[in-house]
Amino acid sequence: MKRCPQCGREYDKSMMFCLDDGAELLYGPASADEPATAILHATAPPGEAPTRTQVHLSEQTAVLSAGTGDIVPQSRSLDKRLVMVPIALAVLVLAGFVGYRYFIPGGGQINSIAVLPFTNATGDMETDFLTDGIAETLINNFTKIPELRVTARSTAFRFRGREGEPMEVGRELKVGSMLTGRLMHRGDQLSIQVDLINTSDGAQLWGNRYDGRTSDLVSIQQRIATDVSQQLRLKLTGAQQQEISQTYTQNPEAFQHYLRGRHHWNRRTSDAMVAAVAEFQKAVEKDPAYALGYAGLADAYVLQQEYGSGTSNETISNARAFALKALEIDPSLGEAHATLGLASHYAYQWAEAESHFKKAIEMNPRHATAYQWYAATFRDMGRYPTSLEIVLKARELDPLSGIIGVNTGLTYALSGDTGSAEEQLKRVIELDRSWWGGHFWLGLVELIAGKRDDALRNLEKGVEMNRTSRTLGTYGFALAVSGRKGEALQIARELERDYKRAGNFAVNIAAIYSGLGEKDTAFEWLEKAYDDRNSELARLKWWPQTVPLRADPRFKSLLKRMNLPE
Repeated sequence: MKRCPQCGREYDKSMMFCLDDGAELLYGPASADEPATAILHATAPPGEAPTRTQVHLSEQTAVLSAGTGDIVPQSRSLDKRLVMVPIALAVLVLAGFVGYRYFIPGGGQINSIAVLPFTNATGDMETDFLTDGIAETLINNFTKIPELRVTARSTAFRFRGREGEPMEVGRELKVGSMLTGRLMHRGDQLSIQVDLINTSDGAQLWGNRYDGRTSDLVSIQQRIATDVSQQLRLKLTGAQQQEISQTYTQNPEAFQHYLRGRHHWNRRTSDAMVAAVAEFQKAVEKDPAYALGYAGLADAYVLQQEYGSGTSNETISNARAFALKALEIDPSLGEAHATLGLASHYAYQWAEAESHFKKAIEMNPRHATAYQWYAATFRDMGRYPTSLEIVLKARELDPLSGIIGVNTGLTYALSGDTGSAEEQLKRVIELDRSWWGGHFWLGLVELIAGKRDDALRNLEKGVEMNRTSRTLGTYGFALAVSGRKGEALQIARELERDYKRAGNFAVNIAAIYSGLGEKDTAFEWLEKAYDDRNSELARLKWWPQTVPLRADPRFKSLLKRMNLPE
């Protein structure tokens, strides 16, 4: 047995210090009648031979006097170093816990994450909407948590196929964790493996597999969101816990139609926008109270004409109606306010547009698209410094987004910095050489910079990749001002035939006649564009295609009717 020399409390021999007063335990008698045991301590300085031998004693111990062997009584005293030892140990234990809990990767709350697109292990491209849609839903839910920095969808999805490079992904995206998933879909059976990776060392922090039927997709997505938030050790309020797992519908078919709609919408082509409208429509038919479904319809309609289908009078009206319906069901849906902002922008209602964008950003300060559209509103009003400030915020939130990248480049050019503009747009092309937008907008910026030969090459490339009224109209203008008037007129005739059939983009026909020097014909088409409330016409103030027309009083009259300053 051991006992404390201060309080006399007895302990098992495995203990070192007293739990009451911290004194070092000594081997000693279990009772006062037993003889004391002396513990010898060498007290010579390091490197020297001992000069005496001492024994530190309590009431039952004594000091052996050097050279005599006599026992000399010693008054009871406590070596302070003995008290400090357990205190030091306690401090070390506490420091280790705090370090593990809050500083060592994986030990504490994680404040940044990138959700990569899930892998489609089925091999069926028809189920890509599920893998991308689940990842995008998680991203949208996580962005509602102020303490968590979440990589935006456009940027995170650039890392598709790099699930095996967590440390590289973490370094490039500057995030502490990465969420990956693998989906297997056979018939009605669904299996999703989800893994949370520490990007500092590539270690797996957590993983889980979710099995069920396709009809269980909504509940599976909710469970994934909840489980991941717990593993991130986020300190969530009750309202935040609900938001992070919110799907807005419990109808699995409505949810799948919504995911299909977003899959098409993100492709940003004319056919894709039409397909997106069809899928979102099916979603709200399955669940008439599905706020996100109506928000999706609003988003698809507000961009439908811009990407080559429908007329503004119809599409903008539908966008407004569905955005308002989404807000009627869920007033906290900031994305719907962003859509209303863009619809107001295209209707030349600038103050109303600004009000909606402010509400959208207030509700969701990390909604990069809201900043992008907000910046475009200031740009079209001619307020380029403010536009640049806002679009750079959008780029900060979603640095690898192609559409934000081209808007950034364009705003640089209009602000007088064509060097930064071209650098930005070349970076967009490097990131995605299959997207027409990089070449088209680089060509437009080169037109602004007066580099007509370079502009023609890139604009022609844009037409080859995406033959629409927009790309053809701008290419036709560039041909006209470069002296290739026959080719330009041929494109104008083609667009006139398309206008009679589809009724869209009169402004692009006007652009070609502007380049040809036929001002009267150009203004006739601009008036048709105004009557159509053409979305492209909102760019009238800064468009390089209108440079030959700006001195004409009819141009100033049109600006005034569009509530734009001269």
